[in-house]
Amino acid sequence: MRIRSLGVIDDAVVELSPGFTAVTGETGAGKTMVVTSLGLLLGGRADAALVRIGARNAVVEGRIAVPEGSPAVVRAEEAGAELDEGALLVSRTVSAEGRSRAHLGGRGVPVGLLAELADDLVAVHGQSDQQGLLKLSRQRQALDRYAGYAVAVPLGKYAEAYKRLRAVTVELEEITTRARERAQEADLLRFGLEEIAAVEPRAGEDTELAEEAERLGHAEALASAAAVAHAALAGSPEDPEGVDAGTLVAGAQRALEAVRAHDPALAALTDRIGEIGILLRDVAGELAGYADDLDADPLRLAAVEERRAALTALTRKYGEDVAEVLAWAESSAARLTELEGDDERIGELTAERDALRSELGALAQELSEARTEAAERFAAAVTEELASLAMPHARVSFDIRQTEDPDGVEVNGRTVAYGPSGVDEVELLLAPHPGAPPRPIAKGASGGELSRVMLAVEVVFAGTDPVPTYLFDEVDAGVGGKAAVEIGRRLARLAKKAQVVVVTHLPQVAAFADRQLLVEKTNDGSVTRSGVKVLEGEDRVRELSRMLAGQEDSETARAHAEELLAAARADA
Repeated sequence: MRIRSLGVIDDAVVELSPGFTAVTGETGAGKTMVVTSLGLLLGGRADAALVRIGARNAVVEGRIAVPEGSPAVVRAEEAGAELDEGALLVSRTVSAEGRSRAHLGGRGVPVGLLAELADDLVAVHGQSDQQGLLKLSRQRQALDRYAGYAVAVPLGKYAEAYKRLRAVTVELEEITTRARERAQEADLLRFGLEEIAAVEPRAGEDTELAEEAERLGHAEALASAAAVAHAALAGSPEDPEGVDAGTLVAGAQRALEAVRAHDPALAALTDRIGEIGILLRDVAGELAGYADDLDADPLRLAAVEERRAALTALTRKYGEDVAEVLAWAESSAARLTELEGDDERIGELTAERDALRSELGALAQELSEARTEAAERFAAAVTEELASLAMPHARVSFDIRQTEDPDGVEVNGRTVAYGPSGVDEVELLLAPHPGAPPRPIAKGASGGELSRVMLAVEVVFAGTDPVPTYLFDEVDAGVGGKAAVEIGRRLARLAKKAQVVVVTHLPQVAAFADRQLLVEKTNDGSVTRSGVKVLEGEDRVRELSRMLAGQEDSETARAHAEELLAAARADA
C-alpha cells in the first residue's frame, strides 16, 4: 500500500505480509494513518481534514490479493475491474475540498462498491468497535452472524412478514382514522359524478357544438354568399342572359376542341380546361346543396347555446374540456368504488393483519429457539477463547429475553413486543471470576477485559465465518502483563488461518508478529517513504526495548526484548 499526503504521512509504502504484521511507533508518529489508509481503500468516509496541509489531495493505492472465484472477484469483474495476477489494484483520492474518487482494477467506481468488497475481504476492529459491542443491537447481530443459516432463514421470512404487517397496519390505520375525511371525499365525488351523469357529455361534443353555433349564428350571411358564388359559377334564373364561369369555360373548351388534333400540347390544355369545367359544376352543385341544407332556425341555435352552457359548467369544475371531464369521471368512479368499499376493505385488512401477527409469532418463536441454541454454543466457544487470553475463570453467557406487550405478538403463550428483528432482546453477559454474578459486559468488563472479549468473539467468528484479513487498531488498550502475552499468542494463532494486521503499543503483542513495521517521523514531523520500514534483527530488538522501557539502549530492556522474541518463536 502506498500512502501520499495523508495526515502526517508525506509519502510512504507499507508492505503487509501474510501472517501476523505488527505496526508500532511513537505516539503521534502516524500508526493510525495506516489504519485510516486501509479504511479509505475499503470504502471508508473521506474527510478533507485527512489531506496533508499544503497538499492538493491525499492518495492511497493498494494491491489486494483475492481468492479466485470469490464473491469479491465476481462483484469487481461485474463492475468492469480487471485482475492483476490474482490481485485487485485499488486507489482512493481525497481532495483538499473533501471530494473523493475511487478506482478499482483500472476503472472508476462508486466508493460504495469498495465498501461492498470490504465485507468479504477484511474485518476491521478498533476501540470504537469495542464500544459498538456494548450496544444490544450489535450483540444480537453478532449472535445472528454466528448462528448462520439457522437464524438467517427464519429471520428472512420474519422480515418479509414484518414488512407486510407494517404496510397493512398503516393502511388500516389510515382508513379507520380518516373515516370522516374519506366519507366527505366520497360525497364530493358522488356529487360530481351525478352532475356529469345528468349532462351526459360526449367526447368531442364541445368542439362540434362550437362549430355549429358559429354556423347558425351567421346563417343568413353564409346563405347569401353561397347563392352569389353559385350564380357566378352556374348562372342565375333571375338573369338568364348573364355570363357565368361555367359558360365561359365551356366556350373555351369548344374553341379548342376544333383544332386540338393539330398539336398535342394544345390537346393537353383542352383536357385540363375540361377538368376545370367538371370541377366548376361539382362545386356549383355543392354550393346549391349547402344553401338548401343551411338551417337558420333560431330555436336550434338557442338549444345549441343551452347545451354549450351546460358543458361549460362542467369544464369549469372538472377539466379544461369535455375530454378532461370524462377522464375525471372515470378516475373518480374508481376512487369512489374504493372509498365505498371501506367497510369490506377494513374486514379484509383486519383478517390479514391477524393472520400476519399469528405468522410473526410462529416465526419469532422459531427465531428465538435458533438464537437460544446458537447462544449456548457461541458463549461456550468465547469462554474457551478467554481461557487462552489470561481469563481462565471468566464465563460468558447470553441473556435472551422478551418484554410483555399487550399490543405485541403471541410467543409461547405470552404476548410480547416485537420489532424488525424479532421479539428477542439479546445481551452478552460476563462473569470475570468464580462467584461473580453474570453482568452485562458494559457494566461488568474493564477496558482490558472488553478488549479480550472482543478478540475472543472475533477468533470464534474466524472459525465459522472467516475473512482473508483482520485489522486490529489498538484493541489491546488497557491490557498489560500476562494478558498482553496471551493476546499476542492468540493473534499469532489466528494469523495461521488469515492475514492479521495489528496496530499496537504493547511489546508483548508485537513480539509474536511474523513481521514488525515501524512508523517514525523525520525531524520536520513528516513520515516519508523511508519512515515505514520493516524491522529485523537488531532494529527489532531496539524497537521492542523502546516499547518496553522507552529506552532503545537499555541493557535490561534489550535483554527483556530478546527474551520476548525468543519466547514468541518457541511458542510458534
